[in-house]
Amino acid sequence: MRSEEDRPVAGFPFSAVVGQDQLRLALILCAVHPGIGGVLVRGEKGTAKSTVVRALTALLPAVDDAGTTRPARLVELPVGATEDRVIGSIDLEKVLRDGERAFQPGLLAAAHQGVLYVDEVNLLHDHLVDVLLDAAAMGRVHIERDGISHSHPAKFVLVGTMNPEEGELRPQLLDRFGLAVDVAASRDVDVRMEVVRRRLDYERDPEAFVARYESADEELAAEILTAREKLDSVELSNRELRRIASLCASFDVDGMRADLVLARTATAHAAWRGDSEVTAEDVRVAAELTLPHRRRRDPFDEPGLDQQQLDDALEQADQDAQSQVEDDARDGEPEPPENPEDRGPDEDRGPDEDRGQEDGGPEDGGPDDEGPDDDGPEDPDGPGGGVRATDRPSASPAGEFKAKLLEVPGVGEGAPGRRSRSMSSRGRVVRSTRERGHGLHLTSTVVAAAESQVARGRTAGRLRLAPADLRGAIREGREGNLIVFVVDASGSMAARDRLSAVTGAVVSLLRDAYQRRDKVAVITVRGREAELVLPPTSSVDIAVRRLQSMRTGGKSPLAEGFLRAREVVLRERLRDPQRRALVVTLTDGRATGGKDALHRARVAAHLLADASVASIVVDCETGLVRLGLAAELARELRGGYVRLAELSAQQVAGVVRAAA
Repeated sequence: MRSEEDRPVAGFPFSAVVGQDQLRLALILCAVHPGIGGVLVRGEKGTAKSTVVRALTALLPAVDDAGTTRPARLVELPVGATEDRVIGSIDLEKVLRDGERAFQPGLLAAAHQGVLYVDEVNLLHDHLVDVLLDAAAMGRVHIERDGISHSHPAKFVLVGTMNPEEGELRPQLLDRFGLAVDVAASRDVDVRMEVVRRRLDYERDPEAFVARYESADEELAAEILTAREKLDSVELSNRELRRIASLCASFDVDGMRADLVLARTATAHAAWRGDSEVTAEDVRVAAELTLPHRRRRDPFDEPGLDQQQLDDALEQADQDAQSQVEDDARDGEPEPPENPEDRGPDEDRGPDEDRGQEDGGPEDGGPDDEGPDDDGPEDPDGPGGGVRATDRPSASPAGEFKAKLLEVPGVGEGAPGRRSRSMSSRGRVVRSTRERGHGLHLTSTVVAAAESQVARGRTAGRLRLAPADLRGAIREGREGNLIVFVVDASGSMAARDRLSAVTGAVVSLLRDAYQRRDKVAVITVRGREAELVLPPTSSVDIAVRRLQSMRTGGKSPLAEGFLRAREVVLRERLRDPQRRALVVTLTDGRATGGKDALHRARVAAHLLADASVASIVVDCETGLVRLGLAAELARELRGGYVRLAELSAQQVAGVVRAAA
């Protein structure tokens, strides 16, 4: 008999969740129509993301499994899961014991007709996110690996949660999620009180609390099942389909996935309401869930959907749909003969009188609608201006570019990414090992077994394998690094708009860091100190905002900048020993702030190099006369050197490596 302590604690009821109406609706719609492609939940800590997702499972219909009925499962995918564990792999035990190839299912098979929950999905390997989203969209998993060809159904509600402060998903992966919801804690005092009250009541007596909301959850589950059964009979008229296409075109989304997801979501919402036809309101609700994350082409774009823009787009879509309906109606009727007396004042025009607007006249922003020249006067603030020369606002970033690859030398074992070489669980096989490795190195295993076949009594037929024959595969992939930017914001850098170009370069490098899955930190050097304006983080959009508010001018204490970078790297090594660091210094090399400033900068550079920190100096010196001080600092750092103009991948091909 199970004791009270051993009895499992009942989950928090879905109906008991206070607020988060949009999140609850998004989950319900995906439960009605799993083909929507899942929900991405973005929000700060403590906003009940995990609680709501886990509560959803209890609302899903029971599953017929091999003649028996069982409840739908909630399968949680850990961030450190391997591809073998996710999609399945060859069953080595059966191969060695019985000599037969057999497939061992993974987590995707276990999640069939249930919920697959990925917490901190933004920290999951990109290739695994691709696998999950492919399975969620197709409803099946196809495996072709290790001599196994297998396919099985995998229809599940995919839910990923993430905290944006810990880093963003790439836009390509954002688009693959069907719906996205931003959640935040309510600022309403009464709502917050009710949240706390219900949670305390649940912790005090879980069974009594669940019983209180049991009927409400059962009613929700019945409504989801009814909506599922009704889904195929819901009509999506051409009028509403045109509205959907017009909306997606208005928001300039990439590809056709948004149109398909919006149509599926609107259909699911109509079924959820119990209607047999999609209406304009269904399309609006679907747009609020499907379009916000697809508008973010860049990690620095603000998330969300402007309601006024949505209203305008819906109004335009409605006009387009109405015009098409009227055109279709006219096409179905015989055209009456024209009577000149019936023509209105606007119709009494020749064929060329509308040409002005069609060719882009004033109303369409054509040649006659030219405004003032965009190139206004330059900023008057400078030495002697309204802002002191030692405390100027940061210059606006100059034109950004695709940055060339800055790479840490050697082979690391850090977090998966796209910058430096590393030993990883995914990538090309470089050699075999007697250890476990990442996957089976089949050739080496067969060769190792071949040497013992005579001793094992094999004369013909099946190869005789033993556990000692197994060889693991050593794979080489790419890792993400910690990129520490040391930005010289002194007076010499601010001269001649040089800092504008530097800021543009840093923004370009930050975008590159985002794409390569790096963590970043930003140190600015000005006045008498080096300021850590951004501690190490994966959220590079925060770094851009900090740069935009950066102050410039004054001396250039580069020594303090190198020492601060060394401190940041060593502290981060204690937290994440496997993540290698790269210090990128953008400076003209003119260390000032005392008669021995340059000497102190060289000493600090030696200390940074002695800590085995890879570094690259980006020389920002311009003009005909060059002192070459930045190149000297690069030699002291025992690191790489590149001029600012050479950072663009379009201008200079290749890879810039730091010191060995």
